[in-house]
Amino acid sequence: MEQEPPKGDRIAKVLSRAGVASRREAERMITAGRVVVNGAVIDSPALNITASDRVLVDGKPIAAAEPARLWRYYKPIGLVTSERDEKGRRTVFETLPDDLPRVMSVGRLDINSEGLLLLTNDGGLKRRLELPSTGWVRKYRVRVNGVPGDAQLEPLRKGIVVEGERFQPMAVTIDRQQGANAWLTIGLREGKNREIRRAMDVVNLKVNRLIRVSYGPFQLGDLVPGKVEPVKSKVLQDQLGEDVLGTDLDIGTAAPKPKRSGPKSRHTPRARAGDPSKSLRRPKR
Repeated sequence: MEQEPPKGDRIAKVLSRAGVASRREAERMITAGRVVVNGAVIDSPALNITASDRVLVDGKPIAAAEPARLWRYYKPIGLVTSERDEKGRRTVFETLPDDLPRVMSVGRLDINSEGLLLLTNDGGLKRRLELPSTGWVRKYRVRVNGVPGDAQLEPLRKGIVVEGERFQPMAVTIDRQQGANAWLTIGLREGKNREIRRAMDVVNLKVNRLIRVSYGPFQLGDLVPGKVEPVKSKVLQDQLGEDVLGTDLDIGTAAPKPKRSGPKSRHTPRARAGDPSKSLRRPKR
């Protein structure tokens, strides 16, 4: 006779949804003896808990699990999309507003790229948005040095192999020539490491500016570098279904969630809406 799966959610997942730490960091906190469940210190993350369980971290009750939320963020050039950087470079998460809860990025943008980066407080939503099966197109405004023609760009539209890695066909259009540079719009359905830059190198074009302007139905719009804006719950429901905003677990009465520490976001002057090649200013270093 098959056993029923344990009720509730894994403790590390609960701690993450409550904004305590990432799942990996929560597991380290557990093994360090910092987590108490129903009066007993636990030393293994292999534990499921339910709403009736009382959880303390460092002697304090954890906050109630938050509903899944999503934010649009204009990532400036010069920031790394990771929590920590081994080279000591500034990260996206060091520049976010203090009143934002603990968030993670949906995918990445490399240090020399800018534009739309989605942020979420929910690991399940992050994985759902990153899945290739969503079929969502990521669109980029790309400035390249040179005078490209359709024949030169055709290999990208058919799909190419770069250093043994297969890149799926890209939608590439030439928007305008601007002196020695050309502006292109590129759409792709996957997000491999530095995919556009590496693909352009193959057709002898050098990218000197790359701006992500949309991720599926979510648009950069009139955001300026460093700006963060929430996606409305109704929009998120319309795009992903009614169940996306439900919490995995309600921990009941808990202490209020502390604000995230770190430096405040620095914003550049507001740019005009419209063509990013005309209206977006390069952030100051």
